[in-house]
Amino acid sequence: MAILTKSYPIKARDYLKAGEISMGVHGLLKKIGFATELIRRVSICAYEAEMNVVMHGGDGVMTIEIGEDYVNITIKDSGPGIEDVSLAMKEGFSTASEEARQMGFGAGMGLPNIKKNSDSLDVISAKGKGTEVRIGFVA
Repeated sequence: MAILTKSYPIKARDYLKAGEISMGVHGLLKKIGFATELIRRVSICAYEAEMNVVMHGGDGVMTIEIGEDYVNITIKDSGPGIEDVSLAMKEGFSTASEEARQMGFGAGMGLPNIKKNSDSLDVISAKGKGTEVRIGFVA
């Protein structure tokens, strides 16, 4: 049962504010008293997911659900969707724009890093339908 649920809006292509949500999630988990290693893993995944919406998605929302022994993150965006999720899960695969690449983003490590640092990952997407990413952690 969740002890706290909080949602954060993510604006597409707002590179100036990118990362603020994941920093807020980090601070919230620290304040609650979760273990440092869990906070690190959740923060990495929250950042990667946030950046994926900023770079690729339309506007979106990140929702964090915190229980006594778990943390779940759900990200939904209204972007163009992912045509081939299995390809997007491969390290180095990227559809980042030239704008994102010029700022140092778009290395194709977003979803692979999320998979590596989470306990569960579901990506639901189709071309033209937006994307929903569900990330789970056991405390």
